[in-house]
Amino acid sequence: MALNDPLANALSKILNNERVSKKEIDIFPTSKLVKKVLDIMNSNNYVGKYSLTKENRGDILKLELIGKINKCGVIKPRFSIKKEGYEKFEKRFLPAQGFGILIVSTTKGIMTNEEAKKKNLGGKLLVYVY
Repeated sequence: MALNDPLANALSKILNNERVSKKEIDIFPTSKLVKKVLDIMNSNNYVGKYSLTKENRGDILKLELIGKINKCGVIKPRFSIKKEGYEKFEKRFLPAQGFGILIVSTTKGIMTNEEAKKKNLGGKLLVYVY
């Protein structure tokens, strides 16, 4: 099985294990992007903390699940978004206004759609979580 997108793999693993009420999972392979997205999901109370274990084949993340995710996934293709275009994508990917987050890669780093709106930044859509 070809694992070309570590972020998509991590999110689908999180969603599948969240649905069967697991409390902790191992995520492998990992990347800086996966860690940053997990940090944002943690700060918005969707997942618990994670710890890193060094292995010969690379790092393994141990992630605590807290049962708060209804759905999450990567946004493919990674749509470019202007600072005034967030509403269209919020309607498309999130079930209700003010419910869930979009994670965006901007020139000032990776952040939620709300932070990007406050800072007047556009970017590329990465992930939706609710």
